[in-house]
Amino acid sequence: MEPIGLIKQKKSITVEELFLSNRETWRLKRLCGSDRSLKRKITEPAIHYPGLALTGFLYHFHHTKIQFIADMEWHYINSLPANRRTSALAKLTEYPIPVILITHGRSPHPELLRCAEKKDIPLFSTDLPSIEAARLVSRHLEDLFAQKATVHASLADVYGIGLLYMGPSGIGKSECVLDLVERGHRLVADDIITLTRKGNSLIGTGNPLLGHHMEIRGVGLINIQNLFGIRAIRLEKKVEVVVEMTEWNPKNNFERLGLTQAKTELLGVPVDKVIIPIFPGKNITVISEVIAMNMLLKYNGVNTAQEFNEKLIENLKRKKAEKDSHGVDE
Repeated sequence: MEPIGLIKQKKSITVEELFLSNRETWRLKRLCGSDRSLKRKITEPAIHYPGLALTGFLYHFHHTKIQFIADMEWHYINSLPANRRTSALAKLTEYPIPVILITHGRSPHPELLRCAEKKDIPLFSTDLPSIEAARLVSRHLEDLFAQKATVHASLADVYGIGLLYMGPSGIGKSECVLDLVERGHRLVADDIITLTRKGNSLIGTGNPLLGHHMEIRGVGLINIQNLFGIRAIRLEKKVEVVVEMTEWNPKNNFERLGLTQAKTELLGVPVDKVIIPIFPGKNITVISEVIAMNMLLKYNGVNTAQEFNEKLIENLKRKKAEKDSHGVDE
């Protein structure tokens, strides 16, 4: 299988890079914080609601994360008398918080503004609800800090299943995917695939420069979107099966029954793998569709190989029982 090339994983991003680049999308308003404060680094791909920290429980306070002042936090601060409000916010801002974001378009309490200005902590507000703001910020951070790698492969969406074709150069990966597109399936990318780990899933995308172009030996470069239309492409797809294409060798042992599912690891994520031996005349396109449909059956609790094996064992047991019963009668 082709080796993967790791892309350097981002370890931090400044407040300026994150917030000012998303000012319009996240509908942000800068309330305080000097230009120098915008150079503070965000090192955590997550957000934090400092509800307990505001009550004085600062044990395990995740101060390195973006702090969200959502409905609960805002109303709790509002319920405190002025002296306790100042005390709670002063303790909170003693920590090197990278940035504070107030949601729902609420105005900051004067005490929060004073404490943030004193410690030069950037303070922003958005009129978005906290759930939507959290979704946008978290998704953006997750993508920024995700582990990524590139691989020489082709990625297609076949019946909703992401098939990642890997194998030596010239074995026919692009030709197979082109045939799938002609049959109504969708190309994600060809030649250079960027894999992004999100949780326990791998998301495959193409190279921005290559787009949805393919190189077909003997023909040259073709544009799948121009040839087959917008329905023949998609921008990204979860990788669910690695289809490893390899030269046919009669000395090699290939899976015959499918009782054991081969696995491979990409960026530490286990992915189902199918090894397909290639020789002239073999219809890889139809086999690809069968791989995808078989995976859909497994998702629905149907394992054909296992069911066949159980029927075979049951049949052998029945024949043995019949043979034993005839022996007793005699």
